[in-house]
Amino acid sequence: MCGRVKLEGDFSQLKTTFHIPDDYSAPNYAPSWNFAPTDKLPVVRCNSKDGHRALDLMRWGLVPYWAKDIKVSFANINAMAETVDTKPAFRDAFARRRCLVPIEAFYEWKKLGPKQKQRYAIALAGGGFMALAGLWENWKSPAGEWVRSFTIVTCPPNELCGQIHNRMPVILPPAAWPLWLGEDATEPEQLKAVLRPYPADDMTMWPVSTRVGRNNEPSLIEPTAA
Repeated sequence: MCGRVKLEGDFSQLKTTFHIPDDYSAPNYAPSWNFAPTDKLPVVRCNSKDGHRALDLMRWGLVPYWAKDIKVSFANINAMAETVDTKPAFRDAFARRRCLVPIEAFYEWKKLGPKQKQRYAIALAGGGFMALAGLWENWKSPAGEWVRSFTIVTCPPNELCGQIHNRMPVILPPAAWPLWLGEDATEPEQLKAVLRPYPADDMTMWPVSTRVGRNNEPSLIEPTAA
């Protein structure tokens, strides 16, 4: 599961890293060291109208277009790679609306005892943005409001993440971005093939404060004693 992430970088940095057109307007978002489900995060997708990449704010927790209530999003903050092409909530988005979710770190909880858990931050060993594999969807509420939402695809863990959790988000290398965004012609089998654990040697992990999950400040990402 991936349920808390950190993104501090601003629009200009995202624009350069993810090759967003120069004339694209910046979405209004603030840095956060503790983004959570229902929060709005910047998401990279391919604009079907012009074929260029776009960076839009979307609500974390996918709401299928056929849903009757937005509350279904709480069950859809993550999508399992193994069933993303067959589960009704995700299969249409998998076929047509894939995206990248830029973050700089994600948090996981390791169970130490009946009531004790240690929080860990996980990032790329060299720093910088991770591009998580995501799916997005448009949903119209009964009141007529349009909501654009997303989910993060997860897979079995690598050796590093497996020390604390049985899942990890799919991190896509830059070479896979055009394929995942639909900029290159592809088949479902090719898409499923990139949904695999990121190399453990290229990642790092450290213990962080128990205040992760209830607060939002730069100190949350700082290492603490395990």
